[in-house]
Amino acid sequence: MIDLPGSDASVHPDAQASLDADGTPLGRRTRWAVELLTTREAPREEDLSRNFVPVFLARHPRGFGAVLEQWRGLGPFTVTDYQPVAHKSWVTLTGPAGVRSTLSLTLDSSGLIRVLHLGPETVTPPVHAWEDLERALEQPGVTWSALVTRTDGAATETLYAKDADRPMPNGSSYKLYLMRALAEAVAAGAVGWDDEVTVRPALRSLPTGDMQELPDGTRVSVRETAYKMIAMSDNTAADLIQDLLGREAVERAVVAGGHSDPSLLRPFLTSHEVFEIGWGAPGIRAEWEAADEAGRRSLLERIAGPMTVRGSDLGPTVHRLGLDWHMSAWDVARVLGALADDGTADTSGAVDAILTAYPGIPVDVARWPRVVFKGGSCPGVMMFCWLLEDPDGVRYTLVLQQCADDQKLIGDGQFLRGTGGRVIESGLLSGTSR
Repeated sequence: MIDLPGSDASVHPDAQASLDADGTPLGRRTRWAVELLTTREAPREEDLSRNFVPVFLARHPRGFGAVLEQWRGLGPFTVTDYQPVAHKSWVTLTGPAGVRSTLSLTLDSSGLIRVLHLGPETVTPPVHAWEDLERALEQPGVTWSALVTRTDGAATETLYAKDADRPMPNGSSYKLYLMRALAEAVAAGAVGWDDEVTVRPALRSLPTGDMQELPDGTRVSVRETAYKMIAMSDNTAADLIQDLLGREAVERAVVAGGHSDPSLLRPFLTSHEVFEIGWGAPGIRAEWEAADEAGRRSLLERIAGPMTVRGSDLGPTVHRLGLDWHMSAWDVARVLGALADDGTADTSGAVDAILTAYPGIPVDVARWPRVVFKGGSCPGVMMFCWLLEDPDGVRYTLVLQQCADDQKLIGDGQFLRGTGGRVIESGLLSGTSR
């Protein structure tokens, strides 16, 4: 059973006790954050500095205290649900008249709070049949696809498919191909997990992640960089891995990973390049859209260097200009399966440890002892995918994709993530839907 924020199962009388009993770094930070909203005392500046990364506080020029006062004005709150998952947590808070909000928190690799947000609870409808999934995802202005498969040995059965052959932009799920290329390089002895990559201006990208804030010249192990690339979807980490391997090696991994049309991912872009072309000078964007593959490769050489785009520049969607990583749901399923095989074959255990570090949602580990997850987003793009393996080694793959011309139609992804959780908890995968 998987309980998700926004599900009718996520009302737990012992939620506060569960939060109080969580002695992990995530639990302690979450408890402190909740207390900011439920106690009358205003936090001291030194308390904020000890708990938040500096970049978080810098985003609030009037001081984070002003934001807290707005949040407190929605209370008093009662903790209704607490869901910790790896380095992220969600706390459902019930205010006056039963109004429910979600406090979401993300830790960075140092254990400090990188993201803290309070917003209305995102409610996902129950899913008991594939028709329920279709009704949930069928939204005006949003294009979507979905795929659910069951693989037992060499046999794969399609449990549900909707436009699963249609290439769609996928945001950060491109990092699955980077991980495949890295696993191959390690297996061949060309790269070692303890080798190091070096942060430098030309490879620094924008969040998500925190490696973009490391000083120039910082050296980080391949193992840690790959972990951040997958578990924390760190964009700078991904660009460092691609620089280590070379663009051509990743393009070969796209072919080996079973992509139905590898030309859609040639040249294989870094996150830095997507940001720079997509939201930099309009002339570069127009040139990219009109160019063939050779012209695009030449353009990438011309824009090499430190990034000029800032996070505040991101706005209009650019995925229709070919500025994203286009994969069908079947493409995603195939690379997930190939990565799961890589993890099984890797005797060091590093590949599987990285792939399974963050499952995306709370999972029942007795039902699903192995879960590979990846999410992806960009303005106007949202996707989530899971490979879940049961105790008998039977694999189930779930891929959900959305895109729109207007980011507002998709939101922050909590609805799509919650919908994926609904499918997994429904029993539809194993044919025991309630």
